[in-house]
Amino acid sequence: MTNRFEGRRIAVTGAAGGIGRAICESLVAQGAQVHGLDRTGLDGLPDGVAGASIDLLSEESVVSAVRDLYAADDCPVELVNCAGVVEDDVPAEEMPMAQFDLVMGVNLRGVFLTCREFGRELLARGGGAIVNIASMSGNAIVNHPQRQSVYNSSKAAVSALGRSLAVEWGPRGVRVNTVSPGYVDTPLNALKTQMHEQWKRETVLGRFAAPVEIARAVEYFLSEDSAFCCGAELLIDGGFALR
Repeated sequence: MTNRFEGRRIAVTGAAGGIGRAICESLVAQGAQVHGLDRTGLDGLPDGVAGASIDLLSEESVVSAVRDLYAADDCPVELVNCAGVVEDDVPAEEMPMAQFDLVMGVNLRGVFLTCREFGRELLARGGGAIVNIASMSGNAIVNHPQRQSVYNSSKAAVSALGRSLAVEWGPRGVRVNTVSPGYVDTPLNALKTQMHEQWKRETVLGRFAAPVEIARAVEYFLSEDSAFCCGAELLIDGGFALR
């Protein structure tokens, strides 16, 4: 396990967040050369992670970030799409379009842009793996009691995008798969203490996932253990969707 990603270059978007940071830490510990891509917080990345700024709302920024990675080293760079935002608890009938555009811009457009740019380079170099982080709220459940119609919709789109890219790119050597977490113990969720009791009560295992548990699922899809997975989606929700 210690060096199973040795010699691999892997970019992680949202690298400064709770799940993204855990993914970076674990990949570095297993020998990968990790490029942490984030809009803010690059100074707080784990040791051994090369940080670079990226704005997922900007096509120019995404194209530039990928170009810079290959300017330094022409070896393939695989991708984990972990960046995401969520709207405040807003009823759909009161949703400002600026907030709609932000959530869809980061969660869907940004994921498409990074998949397109990294995928293009992987296709040209013989293949590799892309893992997108969606959510249980993308198809298994609707988030509640919070009202997040736009977030739920964006994550459903990420799941559909992953399946579509898998069909297009799988025959040419690029495997695209999806991890869909339930509630995870992250700084973002820590702010919503008033909802914790209900979330845990409705989770069969009665707790949140640790970020490293999501990282392990990502590593499975990056590894040769999942060589026959193409367009798969792994739901890691502690049984929340069963209730």
